[in-house]
Amino acid sequence: MTEFLDLHSKTTKVLRALVETALRRHGLHQGQDHLLAALWERDGSTPGEIAAALHVTTPTVVKMATRMSAAGLLTRRRDERDSRLVRLWLTDAGRALREPVEAERRSLEEKVTADLTEAERRHLLTALTKIYKSGGDLL
Repeated sequence: MTEFLDLHSKTTKVLRALVETALRRHGLHQGQDHLLAALWERDGSTPGEIAAALHVTTPTVVKMATRMSAAGLLTRRRDERDSRLVRLWLTDAGRALREPVEAERRSLEEKVTADLTEAERRHLLTALTKIYKSGGDLL
């Protein structure tokens, strides 16, 4: 089944390059859109909470948040009840990226799946979901 692994690897590389190009139009790097999305859903989360939601390490979120803070997309503030915790809060600039970034991602998804029928799209999502779960279980 290395055919699947090889094709998946090639596909992932192509998709990463396309996403990186799309995000750069909005001043973002790959992965930063996921951090923004987590804050769009739950502004004021801790880096640990975001890391758990994104299945990455807390230091990864901290490093990303440092860059995004310098870019004016979010701020860090101590938790009011527990000063040991830092919470990440979107700035107006970070909130303003929601619609254009989500539109960019929708457009890219539509373009790369344009040759698929609706049934093929559903099957692809179902299969990828199963593969993701199986892979996660192996970790």
